[in-house]
Amino acid sequence: MIFEYIIVVLAAMLAGIGTGLVGLSAATAMVPLLIVLCPTFGGEHGAYMATAIALASDILGSAVTTGVYAKNKKIDLKHGWLIAACIIGMCTIGSVAAYFTHQTVLGGFSLFLCVAIGIRFLVSPDSKERPEKDGKVKLTVKEIAVSLFFGLTIGFGTGFFGSGGGMMMLIVFTAMLGYERKTAVGTSTFIMTFTALIASVSHILIEPTIIFECWDFLLISIVVATIFSLVSARFANRVKGKVVGYVTGAILLTLGLSLIVINNLDKINIPYLFEFLKVLGIYIAFIVAFAAVLIIIRFTIKVPDYIFRKLLHCVAFTSIIPLVFSTEIWWIAAAVEVLFLIIVFIALRIFERFAFYKNLFVEKGKHEVITSFIALFGMMTVFIAVFWGVFGADRLYIAIGAIMAWGPGDAVAAIVGRNFGKHKLQGKHIEGVKSVEGSVGMAVTSFACLLPVLLTMSELPILVSLIISLVTAPIASLTELFTKKGWDTVTVPIVSAIVLCVTLIW
Repeated sequence: MIFEYIIVVLAAMLAGIGTGLVGLSAATAMVPLLIVLCPTFGGEHGAYMATAIALASDILGSAVTTGVYAKNKKIDLKHGWLIAACIIGMCTIGSVAAYFTHQTVLGGFSLFLCVAIGIRFLVSPDSKERPEKDGKVKLTVKEIAVSLFFGLTIGFGTGFFGSGGGMMMLIVFTAMLGYERKTAVGTSTFIMTFTALIASVSHILIEPTIIFECWDFLLISIVVATIFSLVSARFANRVKGKVVGYVTGAILLTLGLSLIVINNLDKINIPYLFEFLKVLGIYIAFIVAFAAVLIIIRFTIKVPDYIFRKLLHCVAFTSIIPLVFSTEIWWIAAAVEVLFLIIVFIALRIFERFAFYKNLFVEKGKHEVITSFIALFGMMTVFIAVFWGVFGADRLYIAIGAIMAWGPGDAVAAIVGRNFGKHKLQGKHIEGVKSVEGSVGMAVTSFACLLPVLLTMSELPILVSLIISLVTAPIASLTELFTKKGWDTVTVPIVSAIVLCVTLIW
């Protein structure tokens, strides 16, 4: 019991630090620690009870953090009132839905989110500073659309998972609503004060045993998290954002990975270890072999930069094929992907300081290669976990099909557009200048690559496979056309996967 008290105190400390530094939800750090290390939270509704305690800890923690940022005039609801209303309104619905969700899913997502947010802060430790909003209160059409979409989704997610809301609000406020980082943190913690109150009350009303069985853990968490939120908020307002970001990222990544290992100790045995090493060896051999060929080509043959970039994409997206076909255990494939991602991330962060890195990779923006790498390989990991781990091996074709609907078509679109694109496509929703020929080339290529996947890996009838491919390909092409800043690496596979999910009814 004493050990559990120590874990609760440690979890509350980390939760308070995360809230005060960057506005993270307390559950991001608390829930993984509690469900993995405390037997009290290992029962049927253990993850749900841990989430309730984390949400309760967020109330005063977010409130005192808000007070510090308000004192420094770093809260702005002039353009954030609509998203605040949507988030607060939806968090109760998420709380109810969470109670009826399998606790393995709830706990597993918390561990994954902890790692993902840690990597995010190490890649981009400080949000891009933007000019302050003017005094106009009237929302633009874009701000209304962003507020409604993200307000409803973040609100549901906050109530459902108890974590991720603070991080998502920070991203939306800085990247889409134009807030500078400290104002975004202050505004998000202000909203979190109310969402945490509503969601925690909902959790406790649905599962009253939280009060009777865990009142001591609840009280300790609230007190400790509040104290550390106050201290860390004052610290965050006195130091540079990069320092805050790196500290947060290192803590969350280390915590998440450690807990994933601890939570899966029962799966670590000699046969599984050999299987993991075998898959890792095959995966690295595949990528290293093709990457070596590309490096030789890069420094011996004058290949246009845009073609070399697409060749790199080809090596990246095709790597999912040897990965999934070299093992029958989905979590080993996912673990290999995560380990590879971490290793390469560290290597790229080191190498980008040297001149040869800039000669090898032609980046359109700072850390573009690292960001694209994490986005693609992180997404493939999620696809493997969802469409193989959750839905079963017979639905793996959705993951591979979604990747194939993007990769080859994206490469063809660039080549055809540059060399044969005569009918230009421009507009405020299209980045730069694209062409009809390039978009058509992508649609045709996506169809040609997706159809064989459906015919060979699924049990769908030939006619259904043909129709699904004919529908998915042009949607993938249109998604790429209207995606900006290189994020088609993520948007096209996700949209394609959503379209392919219609096949789940067969």
